[in-house]
Parts: sequence; C-alpha cells; structure tokens
Amino acid sequence: MKDYRDFDLSGHNTFGLSETCSRYVEYATPDELRSILHSLTAADMPLFHIGGGSNILLTRHFPGTMLHSAIKGIEAVDDGDSWLLRCGSGETWDDVVAYAVAHDMYGIENLSLIPGEVGASAVQNIGAYGREACDVIDKIEALRIADASPAVFRNADCGYGYRQSRFKTEWKGAYAITHVTYRLSKTFTPHIDYGNIRDSLERRGIVSPTAADIRDAVIGIRQSKLPDPAVEGNAGSFFMNPVVEKEVYERISASFPDLPHYPAPSGHVKLPAGWLIDRCGWKGRTMSRAGVHNRQALVLVNKGGATGADITALAAAIQEDVKRTFGIDLHPEVIYL
Repeated sequence: MKDYRDFDLSGHNTFGLSETCSRYVEYATPDELRSILHSLTAADMPLFHIGGGSNILLTRHFPGTMLHSAIKGIEAVDDGDSWLLRCGSGETWDDVVAYAVAHDMYGIENLSLIPGEVGASAVQNIGAYGREACDVIDKIEALRIADASPAVFRNADCGYGYRQSRFKTEWKGAYAITHVTYRLSKTFTPHIDYGNIRDSLERRGIVSPTAADIRDAVIGIRQSKLPDPAVEGNAGSFFMNPVVEKEVYERISASFPDLPHYPAPSGHVKLPAGWLIDRCGWKGRTMSRAGVHNRQALVLVNKGGATGADITALAAAIQEDVKRTFGIDLHPEVIYL
C-alpha cells in the first residue's frame, strides 16, 4: 500500500496538469482497500477514486483523498460457449484487450487502445467503433465506501447507457470497484462498419478479418488521429457525441447535408461531436495555452504549461459556438475536479 500527503498529481492525469491532492492512497488488494476505508476520518474527506487519469480535468488542488486501485490479475474461466474473464480493477484496459485477442476471446477487439484501467471501463461504459463495455460486462465486484462491505452487481443492475452508468449518477462515490468480469465469446463476429475500420482493412487487402486484424486496424486509426499524451497532454475525446431526436437531426441536415450520423436507441440519432466542432472552425486552433488537436477536433490538448482553467475556458468557448451554430449542447466526457 502507498500513502502520501500533499501528493503531486502531474503523473496521474493525461493532461499533465500540475495539481495536487491532500492525500493519495494506492491499494493492491481488496483487504488493503477495506483497511483504508475503515481508517478514514472526516479530515480525509472528500474522496475521489482515480484510475489512469485519462478522463479527468484537474482545475484546482483536491482538498481530500485520492484513492487508486493497483489490484492486478486476469483470470479466465471456461463457461461453455463463452469465456468469463475476471480482471483486477487496476489492470490497464488495453492489456486486457491484448490478452483477450491473443487467447481467442472475442467481443472487445474494437475497444483497443482506449486509455485507462479496468475499473473505469465499468464506471464510464467506455466505447468506440460501435462497441461498448456494457456489451460484455457480466459482473462487478466492489466494496461500499461507507462501511467496506462487499457488493456484487450484474450488468442489468448498472443502468448502462451511452457513457453512463449508475456509478456516475445515484451511486456516485458510493463504491470502489475491485474486479470486473467480462463475458467474451468463443465465436468471432467482426464489427467493421463503424468509423474507418472497413476502409483500413480493405487498404491492407484483408477481406475476412480476424480479431487481431481488427485490433491492428483500430490501433492504427487511433494512433493516426489521436495525440500521444506523453508528447501532448490530452484526455482523448473531450466531449460526448450528442444523441438527438430524429427531428433535430433532420433540421440540422437540411442546412448541413454532409452531416455524418449514426442510429441510436429509441429512434434517436448520434452525431459526431468532432465534426460539429470542426465545422465551427476550431480544429487546430489555440486559446491561451490550450488548443484543439489539428487532426481530431474532439481532442483538446495542453500546448505546454496549460492550467485546468485554460482548458475549461477553451471547452466553454467551443460549447458556445456549437450551440449557436447547431442548437446542440455538447457535454464533456471528462470529469472536472
């Protein structure tokens, strides 16, 4: 277990922002977490559970305790026509994807190279290229923050939606996830009709792709569009893609017939936030020490020495322009702290 006071979070957020927290505690087992929770006092509050730091925007000193899971381990159990893959919440998400693909376990290859850790996959319902974590989550093991008692949730308990779960709403701050079990198929079904996956495969002459082929294609696409946080601080997709009623889409497309769109549940339509931002002229622009990436307008970047206030101001200016141009509210995917 690691326990530090006045801890520098520069290396624990992918924007590379220089903020601190009053206390930082990292645990490697559920028992260590249980011990920590039993020992907390009012002076340690508030609590925030940090993962890989790829989905947060630090705007100030955090006056409480940051908890971080270092619970590792990947365990596969044969369950007939599927595999149950139980993973420690501190495992790096892409390492889990790589493991699954290498062992012929299917269903998460489209989620390759998404930054972050296993615990966050269940909280954020991470997704990309037409797939989401909730498509494969089977079970979540956690401890209640209030009394360190164990809790187990099934997929249907968690209220999953687009980048949403009950862990982000009514359960916010109530549980610390220790393990997530994914149900992965033994039968490979390719999903290649979202984004540029099919085009990428065709350029390489691949007609009948394997899961490894799709993983390679997704990694290539992401690396070509998204900056490396180690080089240029960022949190990946900053805004969620808006999901609108069909009538709203039709109104906008009447003026912008080239507007890309994708079907969403209940007859709604998903619009790419990056396209909306780009159409407002923000791609490649800089404001103070923050900017919009020049290849992907959905990504805000630290141009060097940026503060949380710099990035917040840039995000607000983008939201205002998109609202004025399209009548659509953009909502951040990142969490402001």
